[in-house]
Amino acid sequence: MRFVDEFRDAELGRAVATELAAEVDPGRHYKVMEVCGGHTHAIYKYGVDDLLPPNVELVHGPGCPVCVIPMGRVDDGIAIAHEPGVIFTCFGDMMRVPGSNGTLLEAKAKGADVRMVYSPLDALRIAKANPDREVVFFAIGFETTAPSTALTLRRAKAEGVGNFFVICNHVTIVPPLRALLESPDLRLDGFIGPGHVATVVGARPFAFIPAQYDKPVVVSGFEPLDILQSVLMIVRQLADGRREVENQYKRVVPYDGNVRALEVMAEVFALRPHFEWRGLGFISQSALRLSDAYADLDAERRHAVPGVRVADPKACQCGEVLKGVIKPWECKVFGTACTPERPIGTCMVSPEGACAAYYNYGRFARERVLT
Repeated sequence: MRFVDEFRDAELGRAVATELAAEVDPGRHYKVMEVCGGHTHAIYKYGVDDLLPPNVELVHGPGCPVCVIPMGRVDDGIAIAHEPGVIFTCFGDMMRVPGSNGTLLEAKAKGADVRMVYSPLDALRIAKANPDREVVFFAIGFETTAPSTALTLRRAKAEGVGNFFVICNHVTIVPPLRALLESPDLRLDGFIGPGHVATVVGARPFAFIPAQYDKPVVVSGFEPLDILQSVLMIVRQLADGRREVENQYKRVVPYDGNVRALEVMAEVFALRPHFEWRGLGFISQSALRLSDAYADLDAERRHAVPGVRVADPKACQCGEVLKGVIKPWECKVFGTACTPERPIGTCMVSPEGACAAYYNYGRFARERVLT
């Protein structure tokens, strides 16, 4: 298959790994954060970490959109789902994210009309098919998925669909990265930049990392050879004394981003003054709300949601995992009380969660043996 198999070639992977081993400084430990959860799953699915030199360590960042949703926001969604006459729609993994009093899936079992959708357009179709019901879409995701929500809202307004509403939980990538870089308990040598987000925003927004924090960034694709090459590019930057943003994913990512997508986002959304992130606390201007022009489609303005900040379960260490402070298997409940079937934290729920990656690909056993 063109443009897939080429990036999974085992022989080429070994060749890049050999080149990487020759480039690293044997007396130095390299700590590189892959920001996106999609990278984390590719790393462990294809065994990319097995090809890295022993002194190159990959740590996992806050780039899983489901993982960063705090429990209080889940509670807000559940409260709306229980309102009479509401059809509550969301992505499948969001249905299993625990709030303080259960999940949306459990709310469905108790009688709430909660439906899984694959896109916001599915939710809009449900609204058109049920004009006597209120349909609410629980929008999540980074800038990757925000344009699809924005275009759906624009269509709903243009078509005069009066029973379609959105509770907006879209977040932005730059503020949490800045918060991580200013954290005193995390030392990083570079970043593998989030390729999916960059398809929308481009590589330019990450220029603040080398400019202000003296760290290299390489925006990467999601195949094993993409990731290996990105690590090699970071190591070469460090060896050369360079600190810059490089775009490994040029076949998909334009440096300045998708201008049309950015324009529709600017029309439909506005920045929130602050937003709570699971494990990271409140971060200023890190999330989106519906703009005043779309206020009549805003479910938060229509419903009195609890809006209460809820502390994570004491046993759950999702926050430390999202910040790259610990590896998933170091969490006290990983693989025992917390599994994909019965998750305590969000990192075990989402297909992009680091804990789910470790669990599904058996990495917890390998890592424990190594330590």
